[in-house]
Amino acid sequence: MALDFAAGCVGGAAGVLVGHPFDTVKVRLQVQNVDKPLYRGTYHCFQSIIRQESALGLYKGLGSPLMGLTFINAIVFGVQGNAMRKLGRDTPLNQFLAGASAGAIQCVICCPMELAKTRMQMQGTGEKKSKRKLYKNSLDCLVRIYRKEGLRGINRGMVTTLLRETPGFGVYFLTYDVLTRHLGCEPEDSYMIPKLLFAGGMSGIASWISTYPVDVIKSRLQADGVGGVNKYSGIMDCVRQSLQKEGWRVFTRGLTSTLLRAFPVNATTFATVTLFLMYMREGEECPIQDSEPPSVPLQSLQPQSQPSSM
Repeated sequence: MALDFAAGCVGGAAGVLVGHPFDTVKVRLQVQNVDKPLYRGTYHCFQSIIRQESALGLYKGLGSPLMGLTFINAIVFGVQGNAMRKLGRDTPLNQFLAGASAGAIQCVICCPMELAKTRMQMQGTGEKKSKRKLYKNSLDCLVRIYRKEGLRGINRGMVTTLLRETPGFGVYFLTYDVLTRHLGCEPEDSYMIPKLLFAGGMSGIASWISTYPVDVIKSRLQADGVGGVNKYSGIMDCVRQSLQKEGWRVFTRGLTSTLLRAFPVNATTFATVTLFLMYMREGEECPIQDSEPPSVPLQSLQPQSQPSSM
């Protein structure tokens, strides 16, 4: 199980650095005022942030996921691997259940982390140098929210996070399992790494598509009150107001940038974790230097099946 945690840490850091700019664009598009929109779409949002706030604007709020996702991936891989060992049989249903349990447990860290990330990403919108910074950094953001609103404040959006992460991680691990089996990813396969990258990227896309409407509501609830005024009284009120003003298309806001981010981030994460486990476990099984290392099936290298990171 220790290897599952270590692999999660390695994969988490790799994924964050690759995908954070796309995440910033996603959040800006999800929560912008529909009456006075700042961005016309994904490309315009990228362009506007770079022009108005410099390229560093795309990395606002990076500190929170850089710290948090390392622990989140460690928890996800560890819990998922342990759950698969407890369930015993490596079946598609067990893959889904193990992934869902891992997704639910990591929400304890994920929700406050994403709250701080969202608030930091929204701070100083359209300003190269913010005239008035409400938060110095992600930690200061959480401390200020806690002082003002208590534990309930730093857990804002917890229900929607659970509704997103639980089925999302189930779909995530299930898709990766099905694809790696279908593609025949074995250590001796010369195309193993491209296959792992493809399976990981597609798993991320499948996971996001399955829960994206919930993510839109989560982002809106967590960004609510940044300007000093709260628009929503709860989840259903947010859904109702969003539908009334913007129609069903509101649930696809920022989807393009999310999918553009999902493929490289999850391809990087899954491939990194699987190769890390392969290297470490082959080393464990071959303590004698001059011996020929045995062939290790890919299925035995995964955190009792596969890795993850949204």
